[in-house]
Amino acid sequence: MATKISRKGLGRRDILKGATATAALMAAVRTSFPGGAFAQAAGPETNKVTLGFIALTDSSPLIIAKEKKLFDKYGITDANVAKQASWGTTRDNVVLGSGSGGIDGAHILTPKPYQITLGLTTPENKPVPMYILSRLNTNGQAISVAKELMPTGATVDAKPLKEAFAKMKAGGKDVKVAMTFRGGTHDMWIRYWLAAGGIDPDKDVSTIVVPPPQMVANMKVGSMEAFCVGEPWNEQLVNQGIGYSACTTGDLWKDHPEKSLALRADWVDKNPKAAQAVLQAVLEAAQWCDKLENAKELSEIIGKRQWFNCPPADIINRIEGKVNYGDGRKIDNRDLSMKFWRDHASYPFQSHELWFLTENQRWGMMAQDLDTKAIIAKVNREDLWRAAAKAIGVADKDMPAGTSRGKETFFDGKVFDPADPKAYLASLQIRKVA
Repeated sequence: MATKISRKGLGRRDILKGATATAALMAAVRTSFPGGAFAQAAGPETNKVTLGFIALTDSSPLIIAKEKKLFDKYGITDANVAKQASWGTTRDNVVLGSGSGGIDGAHILTPKPYQITLGLTTPENKPVPMYILSRLNTNGQAISVAKELMPTGATVDAKPLKEAFAKMKAGGKDVKVAMTFRGGTHDMWIRYWLAAGGIDPDKDVSTIVVPPPQMVANMKVGSMEAFCVGEPWNEQLVNQGIGYSACTTGDLWKDHPEKSLALRADWVDKNPKAAQAVLQAVLEAAQWCDKLENAKELSEIIGKRQWFNCPPADIINRIEGKVNYGDGRKIDNRDLSMKFWRDHASYPFQSHELWFLTENQRWGMMAQDLDTKAIIAKVNREDLWRAAAKAIGVADKDMPAGTSRGKETFFDGKVFDPADPKAYLASLQIRKVA
């Protein structure tokens, strides 16, 4: 016979016992499902984010997250992916923040969040702390040279340009090479390339800043002899017969880090769930972008007027790894193409950020006594990447084993050991610092 329980028999002690048991059960469930159903039910703190982008192929994960409604999927139903005119504009809008008409974060040159956090390039040198949440890509940039200099035969080896530039200077010409932002990735690539060829980027040429979408037009009117920029502008230059690609940046350093997704630290700290939602959407988009079967659709999407306003024909080949350098050389090597996800392309290795800081020190753009370890620990949020990757189903075995990718070897034989950056600096003959 079943025992009949009388409601009248429930005293205060029984109620407290029941409540305690229920609380214990809830706690156990939360422990078993961290960040699971309960966190999702709560939803992100805000459904709104404003992210900047420059018209470069490596901004694709942000654009695809918007176009494929991946932001919406993770609760960010009011995501604004806003085109920026230049990297200087991106910086200024990050400093403003969305509350003052700016942006919360951006597709950005990897060193810039460090520059902004340290107040090195901001108005009145105001520090604005930022977090790097993920890398957006590896590879996929190029150094292009004016058609008139093609007879020199300069490729990944810039030495043939040394004599040509010297003659131009002797004739009274100001030899100009363009990059996209002082201390940024493109500045570091073209400086490394020139210096490896015996050309001092601070003495033998003038470096100028040109926004990425304006590179081709500027070379067409003779504003510079060479430039470094991301795609699709190098391919467009070749397609228009204005110049040629001396090398891709993957030729300089295979699988080198490039752009990052970075947000203002105060926005992430205030909206940790929303930040994770944004990151999950971008990581899922990166996986989509990285699939070869999506290359055609990707080039058509980002080529749209509201994004790049660029013919898909100027985009697709280098996404697929088909590079026409424009001087008779052609390759078809997907392993040297832009990677969004393959080979841990999306993971923000701290060792890579140390290289950028070391190169900025090489050229006198950051202090020699900068505590690189401390600032990387402050800016790099690889912990958030790991949490977001796990949330979208990335297995532990597919995660990077550590925060360093180890020693990196460049085309000229130089080796960067993250454990001894000073030795790397000392091995470089041309540098601004003693």
